[in-house]
Amino acid sequence: MKPRLTQYSSGAGCGCKISPKVLDQILSAAGGTASTDPRLLVGNDQRDDAAAFALDDGETVLLATTDFFMPIVDDPEQFGRIAAANAISDIYAMGGRPVLALAVLGWPLEKLPAEVAGEVLGGARKVCAEAGIVLAGGHSIDSEEPIFGLAVNGIVSRSQLKTNAGAKPGDLLFLSKPLGVGLLATAEKKGLLRDEDRGRAAASMMRLNSIGAEIAPLDGVHAMTDVTGFGLLGHLREMAEASGAIARVDFPAVPQITDLAPYLEAGAIPGGTRRNWASYGDAIDCPDESRRHILCDPQTSGGILTAIDPAHAGGLIALFEKHGLADLAQPIGEIEAAGPGATRVRVAG
Repeated sequence: MKPRLTQYSSGAGCGCKISPKVLDQILSAAGGTASTDPRLLVGNDQRDDAAAFALDDGETVLLATTDFFMPIVDDPEQFGRIAAANAISDIYAMGGRPVLALAVLGWPLEKLPAEVAGEVLGGARKVCAEAGIVLAGGHSIDSEEPIFGLAVNGIVSRSQLKTNAGAKPGDLLFLSKPLGVGLLATAEKKGLLRDEDRGRAAASMMRLNSIGAEIAPLDGVHAMTDVTGFGLLGHLREMAEASGAIARVDFPAVPQITDLAPYLEAGAIPGGTRRNWASYGDAIDCPDESRRHILCDPQTSGGILTAIDPAHAGGLIALFEKHGLADLAQPIGEIEAAGPGATRVRVAG
């Protein structure tokens, strides 16, 4: 009988992420985030998905990212697939094409057999092959808890590079995956998952966000990011702040992976959800607690969030339909002009 990986980890998936507020403290203590190198187009001072560095021709941009976490599922191969899809997503979220990956592995060798780590790596290789890239090596350590992820490099033309800044008032917001994987993962860990929901979260998390590379060249796309550990509200807040705007979320239009109400009632709420709200809730207008628990739910390998001019939304909707995402091909909100006060995101509906 295979070991249950989640029994050996204190966190789960992107719910392991340090909260935005604490991350700000760490970066501040590190002596600042800005770089004076003009070739660095995007660094960690912009809170974006990947670093972007202009190569010598000026038009080709190198994207670099890394992402790793503890198991969010028990199956080793699925864990590897999810971690790989999640890391590669950072490249797609900036409009890029992944080209190379390296593995980051921490493994408790006294608790879990090395062969199980091999299954994790095998799952990651399959997703890398699906993305058309090579998993070329990496680094491993003996650790107290299982940890896995990738460092990924990608390429994008400078004209198609997308960031989480640049959204304009009037832009419509679209999301390419439903919310709720954190709630389902927590429910499964607590033995509360309904039979009809088994496998839903894993299927969503293993799906590549390759659509991002096709969204970026569309006319009218002003900003992109992927929704991961900070939840929809956290990443939308970053987009609104970077764009000098406010985002309105139409809650009834936000896609949910399943009916999440029973899990909210049962208390299957990840610890990261409350940490998220405590970190950025002062910038969010959302008085309803149950909505907050869904919108702050840490997403592992979540969807691409796109801000697009409504005059060009038809092209994005057609692309969603081409990828079999017709049920997600509707806006979940809109970018509005910034007003007085600290509010960055309003939840309506």
